[in-house]
Amino acid sequence: MDHSRLSPHREAEGDDALELDRQAFEGLGRLCADAAENCIISASDPAGMERIEARFHGSAFDLHRHDTYAIGVTLQGVQTFRYRGAARQSLPGQIIVLHPDEMHDGGAGTEDGLRYRMLYLEPSLMLDCLGGASLPFLGEAVVSDDAFCATLLSALGPLQQELDELFVDDFLTQLMQSLARHAGQPAKPMARTAWRAAALARDYLTENVTRPVRSGELEAITGLDRYALSRHFRAAFSTSPHRFLVMRRLQRARRMIIAGEPLAQIAVEAGFTDQSHFNRQFKKAFGMTPGRWSSLIRDSAPAAA
Repeated sequence: MDHSRLSPHREAEGDDALELDRQAFEGLGRLCADAAENCIISASDPAGMERIEARFHGSAFDLHRHDTYAIGVTLQGVQTFRYRGAARQSLPGQIIVLHPDEMHDGGAGTEDGLRYRMLYLEPSLMLDCLGGASLPFLGEAVVSDDAFCATLLSALGPLQQELDELFVDDFLTQLMQSLARHAGQPAKPMARTAWRAAALARDYLTENVTRPVRSGELEAITGLDRYALSRHFRAAFSTSPHRFLVMRRLQRARRMIIAGEPLAQIAVEAGFTDQSHFNRQFKKAFGMTPGRWSSLIRDSAPAAA
């Protein structure tokens, strides 16, 4: 596809997205006042969801993978990334959908820089909404869909506002409908026993996130041997029990970074063996070191009133 010029429809769609973006930021204080500044703005969200705005020039993230869906909207510039063996790009108003555990990177495709908003969504929330059907997979990582974009912006617009429970329920329902529409094939239902075992393991890992969990514990909780459980868990959540546990520790660590706690202390309290282990896992999951992420978050914090 030739993206050298935007059609009038794409230009109008991009303008609408940017207007929503400007309105959403009223009252937030200073946020990346310098147009050339790189930063990440993180919202306060319920468990299982994370919303950010990111602004970058040049390369932003190295190749990495995480166990959440990444679903977002490009607001300004050209967003370039490698995904499933191919180079992709997204223009203002277009939607990016990345499946869990797929390697990808990201950055700005032009010297003008990049602004985008992204929703990171744990598959467990989606599966609860889908009623046991398998997760939707989109072959195309970049989607043009006005209704889908409007649904995303309803949650990604007000980053400064907490999302109430009833809104999240309705938003997830609409989001699942949009994803299913673009998935291209109907979702396959999971066996009830497999879904129950995977859900029990998920809940147990979440409750014991800061300590080592042994395979025998999960076998006792689920009634399945470790190998069958691993297969069912991956079928349900697109990741292994071990990576699920590591990613929950990393999410806990990111919340602690936002709270301003020292990185060395975070490494231990989040459940990692040492600082080096924490650094390696963080970069593998998010494409940058904890120190780099901390500086981007800190520099984007609103000025005190």
